[in-house]
Amino acid sequence: MIDIQRNLYGEIKKSLQIREILLIVGPRQAGKTTLMNKLRDFLISDGEKTVFLNLDIEKDATYFVSQDSLVRKLELEFGKEKGFVFIDEIQRKENAGLFLKGIYDMNLPYKFIVSGSGSLELKEKIHESLAGRKRMFELSTITFNEFVDFKTEYKYTDKLKEFFSIENELSLSLLNEYLNFGGYPRVVISDTFEEKNKIISEIYRSYTEKDIAYFLGSSKIEKFSLMIKLLADQSGKIINYSQLAKETGISFQTLKNYLWYTEKTFSIRTISPYFKNKHKEITRSPLAYFYDLGLRNFSLGLFGNLTQPEQIGFVFQNLIANRLQEKISNTAKNLGFWRTLDKAEVDFIINDGKHPLPIEVKYSRLKNPQITRSLGNFINAYSPPEAWVINLTLETEIRIKNTTVKFIPFWKL
Repeated sequence: MIDIQRNLYGEIKKSLQIREILLIVGPRQAGKTTLMNKLRDFLISDGEKTVFLNLDIEKDATYFVSQDSLVRKLELEFGKEKGFVFIDEIQRKENAGLFLKGIYDMNLPYKFIVSGSGSLELKEKIHESLAGRKRMFELSTITFNEFVDFKTEYKYTDKLKEFFSIENELSLSLLNEYLNFGGYPRVVISDTFEEKNKIISEIYRSYTEKDIAYFLGSSKIEKFSLMIKLLADQSGKIINYSQLAKETGISFQTLKNYLWYTEKTFSIRTISPYFKNKHKEITRSPLAYFYDLGLRNFSLGLFGNLTQPEQIGFVFQNLIANRLQEKISNTAKNLGFWRTLDKAEVDFIINDGKHPLPIEVKYSRLKNPQITRSLGNFINAYSPPEAWVINLTLETEIRIKNTTVKFIPFWKL
């Protein structure tokens, strides 16, 4: 079996020699432990000393009773010499951020590579406690490009764009598979639908019974799961808080709390509206998109069974949302959407504070470069230098007033 190669591996490898703690965060079972083991193998092959500790293992957890306990363990392994310390499932350690901050400030000759599932401790407390002392990497489930690379056995790694351009039908077939099953590594490498379905079920149950039950209590899992299902059905649509609260049988404030948990545990991301005219444009409610398409489909009972064009269209839009968010990460840009009270809408707006970039998403093989009335309205209102129409196949551009409208095949993102 060929290993799935992750793009983040190369980025983290470049940072192994800097002093800061490397913090790898992301959804449960996205491949963080596998990635850390690969980094460790590289270091060992390079003659470096390493130790791997996992807080899910009872024996390893005893080293984290105090900072002194961990330091004594590391001195046993490395003495006063340089060593690389891998710590997995750090979210199991209470006050992990302060614990690591104290260790870091001792100026020990050890380099720490730390990972954990998407938890509030990682996203909030550790992030704050380690300000200036860490470099954070977010590992998503497998991206579409990583998926295609794996499926084509890495024959086209350095020329994926050429592959997409030439192997058009195969590319669309792989896209359809990815939209149906998503990118959890164990799902991707499984050969049968039965096995894929079993694995995604285990992942979903683990997410609700471990991450969510830990924060909300087991008695609230049922209503939380119902909220996830309703959000999946509304993916790409404006969240109606009142309606969601009514359908789930929880209060408005509880619903907002639940949504907050979904974001902090790498399940759902929300995208806020872009506006300048408060009287004409909707300004409050966000859209919800899923980090992983397979998990979204599973929650609706559609895992591997997307058949209706509208169903596939919304999931394709979710894919583009994830890709755009990935493109603007580590920049000052933010991703929004545009809706007006008279029903005009543009799927995404990338805003850099100067010129908004409107982006329409079309799950279709466009033949001719045409724009929607809504995109035309946005161009008239804001005169952006550029606009994009992401579609399956068409690549061209047209000029509308002072705006260049680029029609871009999805793979060119």
